[in-house]
Amino acid sequence: MSRFPIPRPTEDAAIAAASRSVRPLPPMEVLFDRLVMAYAVRDRIGLALFGRQVVRASLGKVGEQ
Repeated sequence: MSRFPIPRPTEDAAIAAASRSVRPLPPMEVLFDRLVMAYAVRDRIGLALFGRQVVRASLGKVGEQ
């Protein structure tokens, strides 16, 4: 095993390209339905993913009337 990290220029370029734009989220109802489905099938990764997306989608709606 090498002590030096292996350079990965394509991975760095892909991460940089993905961080340049904000990806739109699906509607809150869809995200919440997926969260409930992940809970029903005991999918821990789905719970974490959709839970964070629900929070992220609701951040813009907090305090709005």
